[in-house]
Amino acid sequence: MGKNVLIIGASGDIGIAIAERLAMEGHQLLLHYNQQKKVIDQLMVKLDHECILTTIQADLCGEIGIQKLLAELVYPVDYIVFASGPAYYGLFQETSEKTMDEMLSLHVKSPWMITRHLLPPMIQKKAGKIVFITSIWGDIGASHEVVYSAVKGAQNSFVKALAKEVAPSGISINAVSPGFIDTKMNRHLIKEEKETIISEIPMNRAGTASEIAHTVSFLLDNKSSYIQGEIIGVNGGW
Repeated sequence: MGKNVLIIGASGDIGIAIAERLAMEGHQLLLHYNQQKKVIDQLMVKLDHECILTTIQADLCGEIGIQKLLAELVYPVDYIVFASGPAYYGLFQETSEKTMDEMLSLHVKSPWMITRHLLPPMIQKKAGKIVFITSIWGDIGASHEVVYSAVKGAQNSFVKALAKEVAPSGISINAVSPGFIDTKMNRHLIKEEKETIISEIPMNRAGTASEIAHTVSFLLDNKSSYIQGEIIGVNGGW
């Protein structure tokens, strides 16, 4: 029987691929988005309506949006997938405090608050799974993406630490760390920049959103139940 899965950031390329995969596997979905309502509407047309429990619009860059989302979570949630949040590209010394605050809220505080809100019933049932989509930059860092690297590194640490804390309660927490994936997030790069990156990847190609979704599906499957606190790289050997 399928589970109720909350997907934070369901309107991004990776979020869409995850939603499509989990719907195909019989799960019921709670889809969060911020600005891309049209994308969510198109996704709802594509998927079986019975598999979508609700959609929630909320800007997680600030406290008001976080509280709005929490207030609208009326269905029980068995699994959470955090796939939300764009990167920020620019020199660190030119990064505004406003941008820093928004990135911290989006990638760090909102996952903390959402997880804290949904953990008690999971602990009571002694069951639950949480998966973060982090980034290769959270491990090795990236020039011109210092703030993004920092918040993704924070997600990795959160996964490793909380996994130890809640493992005795039957809850699994892991992350998928994508490398260079062919999504809108990377479409600001010019052709030559993409070619340079791909030339550094042993598999000599960009990854796909469906490959990330497949890994998320694996982590949500009971066959992966002994995997705990891991950051799984999906990066073509980069």
